[in-house]
Amino acid sequence: MEYDERLALFRQTRLNPFDRGEEEDGPQGDKTPPQHEARPEVFPGTRTHGSDRTMDLGLAEDHFSRPVGSFVASDIEQLKLAIEECKKLILELPEHSERQKDNVVKLIHLRLKLQELKDPEEDEPNLRVLLEHRFSKEKSKSVKQTCDKCSTIIWGLIQTWYTCTGCYYRCHSKCMNLITKPCVRSKVSHQSEYELSICPEIGLDRQDYRCAECRAQISLRGVPSEARQCDYTGQYYCSTCHWNDTAVIPARVIHNWEFESRKVCRSSMRYLALMMSRPVLRLKEINPLLFNFVEELVEIRKLRQDILLMKPYFITCKEAMEARLLLQLQDRQHFVENDDMYSLQDLIDISTGRLSCSLTEIHTTFAKHIKLDCERCQAKGFVCELCKEGDILFPFDSHTSVCHDCSAVFHRDCYFDNSTTCPRCARMTERKQDEEELDVKES
Repeated sequence: MEYDERLALFRQTRLNPFDRGEEEDGPQGDKTPPQHEARPEVFPGTRTHGSDRTMDLGLAEDHFSRPVGSFVASDIEQLKLAIEECKKLILELPEHSERQKDNVVKLIHLRLKLQELKDPEEDEPNLRVLLEHRFSKEKSKSVKQTCDKCSTIIWGLIQTWYTCTGCYYRCHSKCMNLITKPCVRSKVSHQSEYELSICPEIGLDRQDYRCAECRAQISLRGVPSEARQCDYTGQYYCSTCHWNDTAVIPARVIHNWEFESRKVCRSSMRYLALMMSRPVLRLKEINPLLFNFVEELVEIRKLRQDILLMKPYFITCKEAMEARLLLQLQDRQHFVENDDMYSLQDLIDISTGRLSCSLTEIHTTFAKHIKLDCERCQAKGFVCELCKEGDILFPFDSHTSVCHDCSAVFHRDCYFDNSTTCPRCARMTERKQDEEELDVKES
């Protein structure tokens, strides 16, 4: 690590004693917003760049080398005093001097040592259940993670940490008993509905100037803590519960066809991520006018309707079942169940053109099997009974019309130009009447 980076790291930690896991008392307003990315990993060394002499760290590595489990409170107190002295010395030394460089590295070493004493290695269970979270012990040693509870860096090299397998909530082992947020996945399971009002703000005064989640005091002036609005819920949160994450807002997509990411709180970010692929949006009921302004939606709806008409061919065709053709839509299972339910991911893919390309390709594959590759499926085609001319017709052909009563298929021009009833329906009605008359004669 270069000297300038180490010095910048020291200044940040000096301004924010809550970072790096150092627990010092101070006003809530002194907390800086949590960082999304961890700072570069510090690997302890004994030499500085451009210097061959060994650095004097002040406290030797074996200064506290007692047997495991024998650390006492005085060890931590001595380290805290040494850290304070080192911080004062760095501020007093000339800028960019060799002694200041040595002391910056020394401070980093002392902080790592203090963190190791506060969170020693110990046997932790691999799975813990808390507030519907299912926490799994992490084996990764990456330090580029942030604890969702205390908003400080997770030092994977020396700290035990857990991740919820449901909502991916991450936290230190020592923070587990302080968690108050239930697992977001349980909310998804019990309440699979979006907030469909655009940023339904109720006002900070209605929240009693407190965070909507942890109830910490907040204000627009940042004293004692900055109030941050979540564009999804419309409520205000503190910097611990709102990290300025961004997400696409469903209400803005449905009402304005707007896909710009907006700032949301941590819980909303997780909820939206888990709901992304769930087909819970019935556009025809929520905003039917959207189909008048977005041509891509009309195209996708027609492709989905055609696929639903192809489905009966596949579920009765042995070759199609062996080829597992319908599994091409396994990521969008709702496409073979209905034509009016959409997920937020569907709408995002429609706006980028990705869904139109993939669905058109699948539609072509399905039609090729029915009309060209499979003789059994070809035999299930129709001949237009109105003109009795032309090729075999299928209900998903673009130039056909389908009788809503008997599902017979005709040329579109023939069906609309002919004012009589469907020939097939007429035959079925006549046959039914003959059967009823026969039953009367026999009785």
